[in-house]
Amino acid sequence: MKTSLAIQSNRRKRRQFGFTLEEVVTAMSLSALCFAGSIKGYVLASGRAEWAACSIAAQSVAFQKMEQVRAARWDTMAYPAVDELTLSNFPAYTETFDMPLHATNVVYGRVTTTFTNISVNPPLRMVQVDCVWTNRNSRVFTNTLVSYRSPNQ
Repeated sequence: MKTSLAIQSNRRKRRQFGFTLEEVVTAMSLSALCFAGSIKGYVLASGRAEWAACSIAAQSVAFQKMEQVRAARWDTMAYPAVDELTLSNFPAYTETFDMPLHATNVVYGRVTTTFTNISVNPPLRMVQVDCVWTNRNSRVFTNTLVSYRSPNQ
């Protein structure tokens, strides 16, 4: 017959040899949670990087149109007066964004130009260029540039 000291000694030895089921389940749960968090973080980071690339491409398209508007001639002192800042010279159009793509990841933006007369004397116009685009989640975003323009003198 074993004494109580021998039974306690055997229990101590068993505890020292391995892990209990609770410890294994807890360790696996924590590992799974860390792994899932890493994957979710990667997915969120890649989504934000894609959105940033689209936003920069849309801003670039809007800047290109604004440069065209700035290069247009508007001379009130010439005879006859020249005014190329009209909507017929800057119609709305759809542009494919210039960004690295793979397969069908093409992103389009709709570019519109608006002219608003601010003042007649002295002549001053506000120029607004909007680039409206959607990301993969079909959310609509708009990049807008606004500038003021006076005639060439």
